[in-house]
Amino acid sequence: MSNRQRFTDKVVIVTGSAQGIGRGVAMQVAAEGGKVIMADRSEYVEEVLKEIQSLGGDAVTINADLETYAGAQAVVAKAIEHYGRVDILINNVGGAIWMKPFEEFSEEEIIKEVNRSLFPTLWCCRAVLPAMIKQQSGVIVNVSSIATRGINRIPYSASKGGVNALTASLAFEHAKDGIRVNAVATGGTEAPPRKVPRNAAPLSQNEKDWMQQVVDQTIDRTFMGRYGTIGEQVNAILFLASDDASYMTGSVISVGGGDQG
Repeated sequence: MSNRQRFTDKVVIVTGSAQGIGRGVAMQVAAEGGKVIMADRSEYVEEVLKEIQSLGGDAVTINADLETYAGAQAVVAKAIEHYGRVDILINNVGGAIWMKPFEEFSEEEIIKEVNRSLFPTLWCCRAVLPAMIKQQSGVIVNVSSIATRGINRIPYSASKGGVNALTASLAFEHAKDGIRVNAVATGGTEAPPRKVPRNAAPLSQNEKDWMQQVVDQTIDRTFMGRYGTIGEQVNAILFLASDDASYMTGSVISVGGGDQG
C-alpha cells in the first residue's frame, strides 16, 4: 500500500466495490485521503465500508443496479447529496458470466452479458457528465479488459471493445470541459472466490473445458506467464485517476503482463 495521499478531499465514486478489484480500489482511495461512494448491488459492500471506517477512512455506500440509467443517476445523486461534488468516477462493474464458444450462447445470454459489461459503464459516464461539465473538471477511469482479443467470451469481448471506444470518444468530446477519460484493460487477475458468483449454476464438463481454454490462452499470450494480482490492477487504475496522469486522456492502458489485448 502506498503512503501517498493523492486523493485528499477528492470525491470518488467506485462501482462494483463489494469485492475484487473494485474493493481494492475503494480501500486504497480511502487510504489515500479520498471520500468514497461505494456502489454495488450486493450487501457485501457494507463489509467493505466497515473496513474503511475502522481504518479512519471516509466512505458511504449505495445499493444500486447499474444496468439501469436510474441506478447510475442514483449513485451520482448520492455523491452530490453527501459530499457536494464528484471529482472521479471509476467504473468497475462487469465481468464475463459464461465462457463458451459464441455459437453456444443464447439470445438471452448475449443480452445479459452486454447489460453487465457495457451498460453500467455507459450509464455511469452519462449520469456523471452534467456534474463534471458544470464544475469544468473531472476524471473517469473505465475498467476494460484484454479479452477484446480473447476466446470463449465473445459478448463480453464485444462489450469491452465498446468500453474502449466509449473511453476514446468521450475523452475527445469533453477535453474542452476539463474532463479526462482513460481505461485500464485488465489481464487475467488472481482474486479470492467471488462472494456473489456471476453464474451460480454448476459447470458441466464442457463448460469446465471451455473455461480452461480461456485460462490457457490468457497465460500463453502473457509475456510474464502468470495472472496479475488485484494490487497490480489497482495501482494502474489509481495512477490514471490521480493527478500523476494529468496529461493523459483517451488512452486504454493494457495491464496484462505484456498481452496488449
